[in-house]
Amino acid sequence: MPLAHFDGALAVVTGAGSGLGRATALALAERGAAVVAADIDLPAAERTVTLAKALGAEGTARRVDVADAAAMEAFAAEVRESRRVPDIVVNNAGIAMAGDFLDHEVEDWERIIGVNLWGVVHGSRLFGRQMAERVRGLPAKPDKPNFGGHIVNIASAAGYTPSRVMPAYCTTKAAVVMLSDCLRGELAGLRIGVTAVCPGFSGTSILRNATFVGTDRATAERLRERADRAIQARRYPPEKVAERIVEAIVKNKPFVPVNTEAHVLRALSRISPASLRLLARAPAVLR
Repeated sequence: MPLAHFDGALAVVTGAGSGLGRATALALAERGAAVVAADIDLPAAERTVTLAKALGAEGTARRVDVADAAAMEAFAAEVRESRRVPDIVVNNAGIAMAGDFLDHEVEDWERIIGVNLWGVVHGSRLFGRQMAERVRGLPAKPDKPNFGGHIVNIASAAGYTPSRVMPAYCTTKAAVVMLSDCLRGELAGLRIGVTAVCPGFSGTSILRNATFVGTDRATAERLRERADRAIQARRYPPEKVAERIVEAIVKNKPFVPVNTEAHVLRALSRISPASLRLLARAPAVLR
């Protein structure tokens, strides 16, 4: 596959109905990839496909709940049967949750782990297996080894930045970073790349739709609006993150912090983790 230009590639993007997922699907479509836009909100995924087709790309929308193992099994099988094994998979679907750890109930943990971690596990496992089987079934080319594919897992700068206000979110994103490193080591021999992408603040709707635990509905709505205004004020659009994702696939990068705060926090996590632990003790700014 001519990976540098994505011509003829098939890309599966979860959470493709809005924000970073839509921006990534369109960035790949603009470069010649056919896109399977998956989202729990089917009309939103269909709008993404309409935009992809306006760019001259093929596109298909599918409704899927990434936290549902059986639904993801059926989705992966359907993609293979109706199209083929994808060349690129972007496990992007995610949700945000904020509040004190002691206010999180089991149901809260199950929900965020289901989407943010299990969604990545399902997408990586099912499509990664398809990619591996494709490579093993192709005739060997010693002079030009077969390209197996690329998996992009959307984590977050929160994956290496502790926070007293988002313990569940940080935990799931840290798990995605580690999973990506483990998977990259396993699949490297099959020429299947794996990248963990860790954006800082980006202008998506994730905080607008966040769950705030341990508070009443009115307060949660006020916090949600305040958090969304703050992230939009950063003025870092999802399209810029999508460009970094495209670059990561082309260059087969293992780990990509995106924007200034992500790089600064990454550096602190490596040279002064104590400073991040101290920062995590600060009063919650969302309150």
